[in-house]
Amino acid sequence: MSDNALRDSFFALHHGLPRQGPGSDTTTRRLLALAGPLPERPRVLDLGCGPGRSALLLAAEAGAEVTAVDTHEPFLAELRESAAARGLDGTGPDGGSVRALRADMGALPFPDGSFDLVWAESSVFVLGFDRALAEWRRLLAPGGTLVLTECVWTTGEPGPAARAFWEEHYPLRTVTGNAAAAVAAGYHVLGTFVQPESDWDEYYGPLAARAGAADTSVPGMAEAVAGARAEIALRREHGTDYGYAGFALRPADPGWRTRPEAPGEEAEVRRVVAAAFGSAAEADLVDALRADPDAWLPGLSYVAEAPDGTVAAHALLTRCHVDGAPAAALAPVAVAPEHQRTGAGQAVVRALLDAARLRGETLVLVLGHPEYYPRFGFERASAYGIRPGFEVPDEAMRALVLDGSAPVPSGALRYPAPFGV
Repeated sequence: MSDNALRDSFFALHHGLPRQGPGSDTTTRRLLALAGPLPERPRVLDLGCGPGRSALLLAAEAGAEVTAVDTHEPFLAELRESAAARGLDGTGPDGGSVRALRADMGALPFPDGSFDLVWAESSVFVLGFDRALAEWRRLLAPGGTLVLTECVWTTGEPGPAARAFWEEHYPLRTVTGNAAAAVAAGYHVLGTFVQPESDWDEYYGPLAARAGAADTSVPGMAEAVAGARAEIALRREHGTDYGYAGFALRPADPGWRTRPEAPGEEAEVRRVVAAAFGSAAEADLVDALRADPDAWLPGLSYVAEAPDGTVAAHALLTRCHVDGAPAAALAPVAVAPEHQRTGAGQAVVRALLDAARLRGETLVLVLGHPEYYPRFGFERASAYGIRPGFEVPDEAMRALVLDGSAPVPSGALRYPAPFGV
């Protein structure tokens, strides 16, 4: 049997299915929310689009101008037909549109900075996570976002059957492992979550039915069906070991070097904090938190460096609790007056949140400006049933869930003692 016969049978088995990997419209919308605010008519590149379920949703609901790329022409033909039927082929007077293009995601023909959003659901495995992050970054316009889903380990000790399968087919990492790789590649992690089991059902349910009705006398079809059934059986028997996860990533600002506060920089940090707030009160708070072993989280006091190597901005996370469960309080955030409104504050906060995510923190709380902190993904804490023990405007108390797979505690927020509240 030739490789072409097996390939043709594989695509014949999958042709006409609603999805080519685990996913759902709900997950697509959740990923879109993680990406944050977009331009009015965002330029979106959907890589490995298949028949275009996500592309059509992005065009219809985000008003996006979607360029949908795949190498399999029958998928693209199906997408063109669907887009035309929904008035999303660019012929309408307004709204989103989908343009289907046959191209190799490893050799894309687009200029740098062409897209506000690069999207890849269930397709990054074609290149591999690390290569995709390296090669697709150039395609993003300033402030652009890369959104993708990837198969991951969901346990630290996967069983031998799952491990043997994935070691043969595609190496997996945990969500944290991929987040660390993204940070090392120069991205900030805007959000992650493990997709629900229902996303697998949306993929494997129709695929199993198709496999049951397939004509296995066709060259290559018996092998394609056997492969699909083996994959479905592995999921049924060992699905707690692995899953699919969504990632929203944004390139870090190259204009600011961020890092943990170094030993001996305490006085420099104090100078910046005092200057930013115009008094010593917040600087005294940082010193008091530093001296409190129940509050201080080593490695989560971050700075942004000015071009001359001095501290331009500082951000701090310390231990707080929600109904007794550990969380992290973001405060204070300080930018030296001469560096305010330059992006230094955003850079140091994003770097600090990345560091918190990678060390296993799950929830961050902040009392701050309601128009500033949503850009980092913070939502009203009251939406999670979290309330401080003192009166503040509801829109000012904010929460950011770093690990979407962990339960979010609710109840009273207790700050470290040095806050005096």
